[in-house]
Amino acid sequence: MRRVVQTADSGAPEVAEARPLEGKVALVTGGAKRVGRAIALKLAQAGMDVAITYRSSAADAAEAVRAVEALGRRALAIRVDHAKPGSDALVKRRFLAEFSRLDALVNNASGFAPTPFAKLTPAQLRRAFDENMAVNALGPLMLIHQFAPLLAANHRKDDPKSTGRIVNFVDIHVLGQPLRGYVAYNASKAALLQITMTLAMELAPKITVNALAPGVVAWAADYTPAQREAYLKRVPLGRAGTPQDAAAAALFLVRDADYCTGQVIQLDGGRLWT
Repeated sequence: MRRVVQTADSGAPEVAEARPLEGKVALVTGGAKRVGRAIALKLAQAGMDVAITYRSSAADAAEAVRAVEALGRRALAIRVDHAKPGSDALVKRRFLAEFSRLDALVNNASGFAPTPFAKLTPAQLRRAFDENMAVNALGPLMLIHQFAPLLAANHRKDDPKSTGRIVNFVDIHVLGQPLRGYVAYNASKAALLQITMTLAMELAPKITVNALAPGVVAWAADYTPAQREAYLKRVPLGRAGTPQDAAAAALFLVRDADYCTGQVIQLDGGRLWT
């Protein structure tokens, strides 16, 4: 798609490429801060209106909305606990009160709590498993189910850019090196990986479904300097990732990856195979 603009000096028209995401809408879960906020801003910079969800970070969510609006885009923040039954319907209801279309769903919201297997009672283990699965696997699955018709609504066979886009955040630790002490988290992210692969088949050709598998793209608050140093020794690129790295990868899958579905991008600086 092209548009004609006038040059300031000569008045002669020149042809400029229109941004392919201009006027489209994205929903980013967990978009109030850290990685989710970076993704929301990156998509807004590329021309998208953006809705975000948040659970408790109301001030951060309000600031993220202001940042998106400062870029000239519409924004919406939806308060929700993705672990609760019916949260998907709540998000859809709030979203449709503001927007009439959805072009990209980024499932970024995630729980990350340790599960010290040998120290837990059966009841504690069951609760940890259920909580991780609710946020990290069932939550994204139900949102996809709610929004799939809307994501597919603008698809046209002659326009690859019209395909709806889903991006799920998994983890490098479900690709071959499980994280010790996090059995429930590992299981939930592995489930999300299989959801990604399965729905890539079931939702094609109207929607693409891909995943990002990050290592560290934002340090956990409880990582000590010694732990960070030990981690970086295993990263061939020699640095931790950043929220901006994750946002750039998400933008690629939303804007550029027209012929890519059922794929997982490792976002770990090469760490997984070291």
